[in-house]
Amino acid sequence: MDPRAEWKQMYHEAWRLERDFFYDPGHHGLDLDRAEKKYAPYLESVASRSDLNYLFEEMLGNITVGHLFICCGDIPEVKKMKGGLLGADYTIERGRYRFARVFDGENWNPKLRAPLTQPGVNVTAGEYLLAVNGRELRSSDDLHSFFEETAGKQVVLKVGANPDGSGSRAVTVVPVEDETGLRNLAWVEGNRRKVDELTGGRIAYVYLPDTFVDGYTNFNRYYFAQVGKQAAVIDERFNGGGFLADYIIDCLRRPITSRVATREGEDLSFPMEAIYGPKVMLINEMAGSGGDALPWYFRGAGIGPLVGKRTWGGLVGGAGSVPLIDGGFVGTPQFAVYGLKGEWEVENHGIAPDYEVELDPKLVRQGHDPQLEKAVEVVMDLLKNKPPPVYQRPAYPNYHQ
Repeated sequence: MDPRAEWKQMYHEAWRLERDFFYDPGHHGLDLDRAEKKYAPYLESVASRSDLNYLFEEMLGNITVGHLFICCGDIPEVKKMKGGLLGADYTIERGRYRFARVFDGENWNPKLRAPLTQPGVNVTAGEYLLAVNGRELRSSDDLHSFFEETAGKQVVLKVGANPDGSGSRAVTVVPVEDETGLRNLAWVEGNRRKVDELTGGRIAYVYLPDTFVDGYTNFNRYYFAQVGKQAAVIDERFNGGGFLADYIIDCLRRPITSRVATREGEDLSFPMEAIYGPKVMLINEMAGSGGDALPWYFRGAGIGPLVGKRTWGGLVGGAGSVPLIDGGFVGTPQFAVYGLKGEWEVENHGIAPDYEVELDPKLVRQGHDPQLEKAVEVVMDLLKNKPPPVYQRPAYPNYHQ
C-alpha cells in the first residue's frame, strides 16, 4: 500500500462524488474543477489520513451546505480504556469525595441503568465514597483512575455517612461506560416537574431529543401520557434531527371533532389522543436537520409560537454516500427541502423564534432556565386570552312525548 498514492486518488474521488451526487448540479455556484486545482498543492503537505480529512473539510466547505460530513478512513485506532461511571456528582469535603447528587435513571430500562440506585445498593447524596475494590480513596487521588476498565464489571465500594469510615458499609455496583442518558433524563424530568409546578399542573411538557427513534419514543411516551392537560410546551432544543416528523405535527394539530357522554364520569373529547389548548415550541441553535423542519412545520401549520434561539439551518440531507477506497467518506447531500412558495427557506438560514431568549449562563447556574420559563409565560398568556371552549351536553332525548 502506498498511502500518498491513495490520498491523491481519494482527493480526486471526493470531487467526483460531489460532481455526480450533490443535489444541485451547479454546486451552489462553486466551480469544482477550479476548486480542485486550487487545493491540489496542499496534498504535498498531507502527512496522515487525518490531515487528508482536514483538507476535505476546508475544500468542500466552499460548497456551503450543512450536511456535508467528513469522517473516518484508514486511521490508526487509539486504545481506549472503558472507564466506569457511577452516575453521580461529587464534592470534596474533609479530605474525601462526597456524593452531591445521585442520578436515579430507570432501572427497568437497560439503557438508563443507574449503578447507585440498584436494589441492595441505595447510595444516597451526602454519603462519602471511601474506598474502591479495597483501595482507600482520598480527595488527593484522581477519582476516575480508580474506575479504569470497570465499565460493566462488578466493583465493591465502601460508602458511609462519615469521612472517617465509621459506620460504613460495602456495596457491589456495576459502573456504566456512559452516563449521558442518566443526566439527560434528569434534565428532562426536572423540566417536566418545573413546568408542572409553574402552571399548577395545567401544562404538559414534552422533550424531543431528535426526530429519529428516540424522538418518536419520547413523543409517544410523554405526549399521550399528558392528554388531560390544557396546553403544552414542546421542547426540541438540542434536537439531533432524523426524519421529517410530519407525524408529530399531525398529532399536535388534531382538532376536536365530538364529545362523548357516558352514564358515569366526565364527558370525553374525541379524538382522545390530543391536547386541544395552545402549544409553544422551544428551539435553539443546537437543533438542526429534522430539528429545523419540526419548528418550520409547527409554525407553518399555525400551531403556536417559537421561543428560544434560531435553529442550525440544515435541510439538504443525504441518504448515505459512496465510500472512499479506504472506507472513509465525504458527504454528498442529495435531498433538499424547500417551501411551497418556491424558496429555500431553511438551509443556511435556520428558523428564527418569535420570542428570542438567551440561555443566560448566570441564570442557569442559579437554577433557572430562562427559555423554558419564557415558554411557560407565553403559553399561559395564550391560555388566559383564549381558553379552551366549553361544550354543552344536550338534553337527553325523550322519544315518548
